Amino acid sequence: MHRLIDQAEEVLRTWQPSWSPFLSGPELEDARRLEALTELRMIRDGGRPGTERCRVQLSRSDQELQPEQAPISGLRLEGNFLFDRAEAEDMRQALIELGVTADQLGDLWLRGDRGAQAVCTPEAALHLNGQTGRVRDVTLSVEAVTIDGLQWPAQRTPKRFTSVEASCRLDAIASAGFGLSRAKVTRQIRDGRLRLNWHPVRQASRDLKVGDCLQLQDRGSVEVLNLELTKRDRWRVEMLRR
Repeated sequence: MHRLIDQAEEVLRTWQPSWSPFLSGPELEDARRLEALTELRMIRDGGRPGTERCRVQLSRSDQELQPEQAPISGLRLEGNFLFDRAEAEDMRQALIELGVTADQLGDLWLRGDRGAQAVCTPEAALHLNGQTGRVRDVTLSVEAVTIDGLQWPAQRTPKRFTSVEASCRLDAIASAGFGLSRAKVTRQIRDGRLRLNWHPVRQASRDLKVGDCLQLQDRGSVEVLNLELTKRDRWRVEMLRR
């Protein structure tokens, strides 16, 4: 947030628009609050509508600017993961180990057992193109491509559904909402990847209430719409997944 504030101050002082690095969901929420308090205009771009991680163009609100796309490139990550399934976070970490930073990487999505694709800054694409990394014992080759050369995943359609749980605990509802095991949810909490109302959460046993929203990197969000105690003292949880 401090870096974004410094960038905003520079834009307001010089009248020169500029693009931020890729911002995570929580950082984008902070950016919205910054926009409400200043004379800034912010345009988000993550490569296509609905992306989780975006670059933000900062400009003065009293400037008339032509629409502009963010400087974004694409990556193909290829490897044989048929017998050693990888997660999106494994791929992201492999790229970081090849010498880029987390804020140079946008959304990343798996392509079955063949690898993954991602968006990144042009500087990261130039650095990573042709490099070879590893995800555990699997060799990962990286190729830079244009945005048009990417095969984007199907956009997530909001889904409203109901689950019956023994409690209103965060780990129970997150497990049902994201379709993950309780053990994996606990690991996401420990690693700081699961957030509650955009804030870090470290307590798996915390009870959720109506209106709470969980965010998980690379998996979207789950909002608690309704909680109802059944006759068998279990909880019927109505959720909206985006």
